Amino acid sequence: MSGLKVSDLSYSYGPKRALDKISFEVEAGHFCALLGPNGAGKSTLFGLLTRLLSATDGTIEIAGYDLAHAPRAALAKLGIVFQQTTLDLDLSVHQNLSYFAALHGLSGRDAAMRIDSSLERLSMRERAYEKARALNGGHRRRAEIARALIHDPAVLLLDEPTVGLDAAARHAITGHVHALADEGTTILWATHLTDEIRPSDDLIILHQARILERGTAQDICGDAPLQDKFLALTAQSA
Repeated sequence: MSGLKVSDLSYSYGPKRALDKISFEVEAGHFCALLGPNGAGKSTLFGLLTRLLSATDGTIEIAGYDLAHAPRAALAKLGIVFQQTTLDLDLSVHQNLSYFAALHGLSGRDAAMRIDSSLERLSMRERAYEKARALNGGHRRRAEIARALIHDPAVLLLDEPTVGLDAAARHAITGHVHALADEGTTILWATHLTDEIRPSDDLIILHQARILERGTAQDICGDAPLQDKFLALTAQSA
């Protein structure tokens, strides 16, 4: 198995329940959108998936590895793109990726080939030696996604990756990430923007710590626009 499985996962900040017994599975090679308004619990979930937060209730499996019992093996199969940029803006794109490769114990010809392949997948080879500071927001995001792919993760998490980007850049980024799913990478894409989700995408609607709907976007919405369905669901449970 190379997908992602979450079972009965809960988390609280003191008396506030951030996640309440949520369960879902993303099959290998599927693009799954995690849709929810601000404060729904998306960032808490990503914190638990990456071990920035420690889960005390529930289980997480990444590519078949239990995160609690085999954390190193599980995290080795995971790539992550955070909401806030984490590039060193004073380094070139290639230098940023080289540093990340070294953190994963990759060097020499192997690292060079992986960096070149990652940049090619995101159409960033021609930008490799530009300073990250000189890139526009869309190309910075592509560089971060390319960096997250260097160690060939089975599962890629993206936390609101298009925040602050214009419509054209958002469209390009979502297209690149859907292509990664077509190539076999399991994708969990957190967003509050319904126009980033295709009818055939797997969809989880999260609100007030709970999953309201789970299925393909087409199955959940029927003939109604996703935005209308999303607003109706979240208004009913407000």
